[in-house]
Amino acid sequence: MITAWSFIAFLSVFVLIGLSSLFKNQHHSQDYYLASSSVKPWLVGLSAVATNNSGYMFIGVIGYTYTVGLSAFWVMFGWISGDFIASHFVHRKLRNMTEKRDEVSYLGVLANWGGKPMVRYQRLAALICLTLLMAYAAAQLLAGSKALHVLFDWPLWAGAVTGAILVALYCLAGGIRASIWTDAAQSIVMITAMGVLLWVAVDGLGGASATLQQLHDVPRFMNWFPDDLAFPGVAGALLFALGWLFAGMSVVGQPHVMVRFMTLSDGGDMNRARTWYYLWFTAFYLMATAVGLLSRLYIPEAGSFDAELALPTMAQQLLPPVLVGLVLAGIFAATLSTADSLILSSSAAFTHDLLPHNIEKPLLIKASTLVVTLLSLAWALFSAQSVFAMVVMAWSGLASAFVPMLLVLIFGGRPSQTTAIAMSCAGILTALLWRYFDLHNMVYEGLPGIVVGVLVYLVANSVSGKRQSKAGVA
Repeated sequence: MITAWSFIAFLSVFVLIGLSSLFKNQHHSQDYYLASSSVKPWLVGLSAVATNNSGYMFIGVIGYTYTVGLSAFWVMFGWISGDFIASHFVHRKLRNMTEKRDEVSYLGVLANWGGKPMVRYQRLAALICLTLLMAYAAAQLLAGSKALHVLFDWPLWAGAVTGAILVALYCLAGGIRASIWTDAAQSIVMITAMGVLLWVAVDGLGGASATLQQLHDVPRFMNWFPDDLAFPGVAGALLFALGWLFAGMSVVGQPHVMVRFMTLSDGGDMNRARTWYYLWFTAFYLMATAVGLLSRLYIPEAGSFDAELALPTMAQQLLPPVLVGLVLAGIFAATLSTADSLILSSSAAFTHDLLPHNIEKPLLIKASTLVVTLLSLAWALFSAQSVFAMVVMAWSGLASAFVPMLLVLIFGGRPSQTTAIAMSCAGILTALLWRYFDLHNMVYEGLPGIVVGVLVYLVANSVSGKRQSKAGVA
């Protein structure tokens, strides 16, 4: 009973923070989707952490680490390294181009980067974006429902419905500003909850030395690389790590994360925002991976156990009721922090990228947000996939569709509309086929998806150059 009240108390704080943004709402699309580009660096950084980590970290990564052991470290290392490398080239230029083109959506910036609108590309990109973002949002609602299933023994559908209602409430109240404010609060609770659980878990095992010894006693659990690598030895290990490096670089293709950096009040403060983001992100990911390792000691492997329930199950075993409520509120809040961002980005794709005319009326914008929420909820209720699988599928699809285009634009390329469409289609098709044929066990599917997308541009640019050269000679 105490756990339930603690959970409700923490969650209520998040919802109230989101609802309070109503008083700052300026009732126009630029404010609803970009908070009038007025967000401070620390808020941008903490919000991006919460949005990027989400239920994937609490449920997916910890479940994955429980299953594979220390080799999950390479997911963390590759992800953060790739994210960091890509950010040097993208964040500042994307924020500046957002202001220059006066666009409110990520896709709108890409489609208008060169000054000449690419309408057909923008609409196709919106369809891709809507589909994958709603799948991603469904994964977050499913992750949150797993936390409530452990806490209250609710059926999974009840937790998903609860999450959808809460997200809809504060998204409708304040748009992206509500999302960012709640993200910042959720980010603090997320890292606090993970830190508390890690400290208690290590103490319960007799300290750091005793904990490491017990982890090494689990057969093959502390191997640095997975046993099922596609290629043996160093080559397979490098390919495995390289794949996750591309997974991290794929963050620049995620509209719901990148829009955080687009809301920054001053483009000159981007390094401050990035400092907040990477320090918080690294600390949180390290703790999550460590908790995933320790969960195997507290919850011995069993055929019927759902590994994605490792964190909430472990919290109930180790913590007093008040702190169990804190941890579970952190998990549920993490899922909401990403779900709301995904739903708002989906709404922007629908109202400003897909439809023939941009929707500016606040009532219609909020109606589209509500529709997207309901569709994401339906997907969550009827999906049979794991949270980890759904997130990776959506993440790699978005990356393969948009990262090649963004990289080409950042480095001065100006693809034609036909080439841009071909790049996105070829990239996402490659990623989907890669996963369909189970080649993702060899390397993360986003890597070939991004490479193929860029190659399409290089080939098209080369052919176009030759044609122009022949025309000049003639």
